[in-house]
Amino acid sequence: MVVDILTIGKITGLALVNSVNPCQIAMLVLVLFTIFSQTQEIKKRRIFFIGLMFTLGVFIGYLIYSLILIQLFQTFAGVLKNSSIWFKSGFAILAMLIGALQIKDYFMYHPGNLGTEMPLSLRPRAKILIKRITSPFGALIIGLIITLFLAPCTMAPLFVATESLSHLGLIGALPLVLYFNFIVVLPLIVISFIVSRGFATAENISGWKERNVKKMHLIAGILLFVIGLALLMGWI
Repeated sequence: MVVDILTIGKITGLALVNSVNPCQIAMLVLVLFTIFSQTQEIKKRRIFFIGLMFTLGVFIGYLIYSLILIQLFQTFAGVLKNSSIWFKSGFAILAMLIGALQIKDYFMYHPGNLGTEMPLSLRPRAKILIKRITSPFGALIIGLIITLFLAPCTMAPLFVATESLSHLGLIGALPLVLYFNFIVVLPLIVISFIVSRGFATAENISGWKERNVKKMHLIAGILLFVIGLALLMGWI
């Protein structure tokens, strides 16, 4: 039971790292901007539904990557069996390294830093895709595709999480994988609801993100570094 609690705690922490990712929030805000630009009389329910469908696309994308990674780790489990300690240490060090880069962004922030944000070279392409959203189904497809652009700044926690769950098998790991990805996209659901109900505008959310982007990196960095250190020391 203790191991289960520790595993859930580790997965929760890793999911929280991705959930405060500025890239995801920026992409959803752009989606909401796109929706508002289409018509000023769009119904609140439709705004929420389109935001929800975009979020579902992101969720499905991450879920697919999670299951692929778990299968890969299982496939190479035999090869890595004799070096499992070194393998796990490598993932722990990776987590600490990305965590340190996130913390560094709090003190020396530069948009598009490798490993912590979507590269600047990919952002214009992502914006072009998002501006093509004309329907809830389109939002779903674009959300799925956008995960490819988000991969450079979101894959490190996913790598560590899926490696930790791979010994459970695809079916055994599925509940925690679903839990992980739900936490990751939860802020997107909340933002969609807030904007659709008129509690804040997309501009307000965008401004809040810009004002707090460094703090978001700091929180994500501390969480990821601590998890990596705990893995390296064998505490979890």
